[in-house]
Amino acid sequence: MSASAKKLPRWRGFNLLSKFNVGRNGRFPEEDFRMMRDWGFDFARLPMDYRCWIREGDPGRLDEAALEEVDEAVQLGRQHGIHICINFHRAPGYTVASPQETLSVWADDEGRRLCALHWRAFARRYAGIPSDELSFNLFNEPARLGDHGFTLERYREVVQLLTDAIWSEDPARLVICDGYMWGRIPAPELVDLGVAQSTRAYEPHWLSHYKAQWVGGQNWPEPQWPGSPPDQPEVRWDIDSLRRYWRPWKELADSGVGVHCGEGGAFHTVPHPVALAWLQDALTVLQEYRIGWALWQFRGTFGVLDSGRADVSYEDFEGHKLDRKMLDLLLKH
Repeated sequence: MSASAKKLPRWRGFNLLSKFNVGRNGRFPEEDFRMMRDWGFDFARLPMDYRCWIREGDPGRLDEAALEEVDEAVQLGRQHGIHICINFHRAPGYTVASPQETLSVWADDEGRRLCALHWRAFARRYAGIPSDELSFNLFNEPARLGDHGFTLERYREVVQLLTDAIWSEDPARLVICDGYMWGRIPAPELVDLGVAQSTRAYEPHWLSHYKAQWVGGQNWPEPQWPGSPPDQPEVRWDIDSLRRYWRPWKELADSGVGVHCGEGGAFHTVPHPVALAWLQDALTVLQEYRIGWALWQFRGTFGVLDSGRADVSYEDFEGHKLDRKMLDLLLKH
């Protein structure tokens, strides 16, 4: 099936983090693409930090040598049959991470100008590559209404500005926009702009982020699945809860907007049997709703390789520690 903003293939794969931030700014290893291909996956999202490709800290000056490393990833995806989704995890003017950007793309003209400059440069660079092979994911997880000037009306304005910049260079490029509230909720304001939308697979957070310090999870009780949130023992989460959570996304897809799940997974401190039980149900619902997904991440604490879980008997695989049970579960969906 050809990719379009109205209908996305049920791509399945992983997030690759080689340019996730300035402290993790390297080349994307070819072996990752090869292993993904050999296992039968077809999608890689590249969540990246724009500071990785600017010169001398100036967001208006792009570093050609750094951008050539992104070119390599795009080419490796094409070579190995892996769709590449370029995402600005930290864009000029917005990030869900810390520290926040000085400028706000939602409220500042200069933030908007710089963000458009970067996306226009990427569009020009990859003009003509089919959207079956490459897509752009503008921002990672716009958060709460009111944060740093974010409103749905301003989200629409910014998406329109950026797509105008992209499509002026490459009119056929597929653009994907995350839902708001950290990707949880679809954005109806974007429906007529010719973009697809992306959801998340982290619900419930008290399970997927157990002991994750960046969300305060180190103080949460050990999760069970099915189970209840720490502060609401009368509320029970199970596979039907996940169906309800993603139903608005299914309805969005049924209405003629392409939908994908750009991130999801369970932190390595989640007991492995619990993580697998939850993941089985989450992937089952996404499969029922015909929504593709990308695990966060390929290598590392949420991934199938080198995740550092204390309760897994890892398989030695090409110099890595492979979570075979998790991989086998992913391959079923």
